[in-house]
Parts: sequence; structure tokens; C-alpha cells
Amino acid sequence: MGDLTEAELGKQADFQKEMLPHLDALYSFALRLSSDPTDAEDLVQDTIVKAFRFFSSYEKGTNAKAWLYRILKNAYINQYRRKSKRPNEVDFDEVGTYYESVRAERSDTTDLEERLYRDMLDDQMTAALERVPEDFRTVVLLCDVEGFTYEEIANMLDVPIGTIRSRLHRGRNLLRESLGDYARARGFSGD
Repeated sequence: MGDLTEAELGKQADFQKEMLPHLDALYSFALRLSSDPTDAEDLVQDTIVKAFRFFSSYEKGTNAKAWLYRILKNAYINQYRRKSKRPNEVDFDEVGTYYESVRAERSDTTDLEERLYRDMLDDQMTAALERVPEDFRTVVLLCDVEGFTYEEIANMLDVPIGTIRSRLHRGRNLLRESLGDYARARGFSGD
């Protein structure tokens, strides 16, 4: 491997300045889409590789976060399609570990991160969000959690802005229905 040219060094510096500040937000979004930390890490890695590869098509000074989210969303869709075409796979090591834990009548893990993450997934709000169909959930996450505008979301998902509004309305209504008891139990009353 030879030395990098001045242009290549410049590309790396520009990429780091424009794209890398958004890594945490990318991981957060990937985790919400995939609900699995390992898959989320893979999605972010795939996104960063593609973003670097096609960095020349990025217009400096524009919304880097929206550009990265669009790449991540497309990577997620492609990954989902690949997985759905494969037969179900079983990791023998995971089955063996589970068998040993059941045999010992103990299924609790000692891995603190896994326990914390498992508890986070058991949250009623997260479960309600996961029950919302993906098209609606994605728009709700991008708008209400990540703070993107309708126009930015429409660009990311490559759909008309009216579709974004419709999906957001429907997604919010599905969440409202799903979380009614949860809200009332916490003292919220509403229409």
C-alpha cells in the first residue's frame, strides 16, 4: 500500500469533519430500526463505508445527517431483503449456551450490557413502537425522535411529502391507541 495523495488526504479530512459527528445518531436510528445491537453496528459500518465510497456525490455544506440516514435506511432495507430470502438460520453456539443455562435452571446472563439492553427492550413504549408497521415507525422516529423536517424525511425515503404526512399521522395514531392504558396509568388523560 502506497502513500495517500493530497486529494485522498483531503477527502478523508472532509469526510471526518462532515460525517463522523453523526455516528451516535446513526447508531441510535439503526438500533431503533433493527432492535439488535449487533445488527445496528453492522448497519452503521455499512453506512459509513458506502458514505465514504460515494462521498464525491455528497454536496458539502448540505444536511450530512439526512444523507447518512438515507444511506442507512437503504442499507437496512437491503439487509432485510437478503435475510428474508435466506432460510432460517440457527447459531449452534447460541443453542448450546441456552441449553446449558436451561439445564442449570438458570437463564439469567451475567453480561451487564445485555441485561440493561434487555430491560430497555421490555419497556412498554419501545414495544408499542415496534408493533407499529415499519413504514409508519420509520417516519415517526425520523420526525418525532430525530427531529427531521417533513422535507428532509421525504428526501431520505424518496417519497412525496404528502405520503410522509400521512404515514406520520397514521403512525402517531397507532401509537396513541397502543399506549392509551400506559398513559392513563401515568396520569395522562386525553382525547
